[in-house]
Amino acid sequence: MRSIAGKTIVNDVSFEVNAGELLAIVGPSGAGKSSLLRLLNRLDEPTSGTVLLEGRDYRDIPTRELRRRVGMVMQRPFVFPGTVAQNLRFGPEQLGRTIGEDEIQELLRDVGLPGYAGEDVRHLSGGEAQRVCFARALANRPSTLLLDEPTSSLDEVAKSGVEAVIRKIVEQGVTSILVTHDLFQARRLATRVARLEAGKLTRIGSIAEVLNAEIPLS
Repeated sequence: MRSIAGKTIVNDVSFEVNAGELLAIVGPSGAGKSSLLRLLNRLDEPTSGTVLLEGRDYRDIPTRELRRRVGMVMQRPFVFPGTVAQNLRFGPEQLGRTIGEDEIQELLRDVGLPGYAGEDVRHLSGGEAQRVCFARALANRPSTLLLDEPTSSLDEVAKSGVEAVIRKIVEQGVTSILVTHDLFQARRLATRVARLEAGKLTRIGSIAEVLNAEIPLS
């Protein structure tokens, strides 16, 4: 549960996410989707209850370690000034780990940006910058990625490219939780879907169980 000034934002939500799956969280604006996501790696603190990461209370995990294991990509791409490679090195350096050129190139290939290591981030398109955000998150070798409307600010071409990146990440076994207002995107990408309304979990299950009553089959 998450309450602010007496107003409950997330209310008694309980669910499990299976290793290696992509769970999409859908629901109307103001339902608490992004607020729920922020609770999952302690960007916000729950008023009551907790999150278990591989069976361990996440409050027992040092925050820096938690943020490495549970990465996050936000709605709008945010990159640090400098080159793409400098952005990818940032997280590992905070953890005392140096990543070499081979690893940087592999990360960039994974997000469809081969050869971009030396590019100044000022010259990136919105879609390219968002892919850099994915690569930067993956540089920390997370077990889980939280994705908060990661394509909502992109045009259709860039959106398609980022969705391809998400598919590849899931294929590599990274557990992912995607907040999206786009029900068709949830259908394209998700293993299961959870629906949130007024801060409460109203339904969770397969694509057919949750979405087929709301959107056409084709």
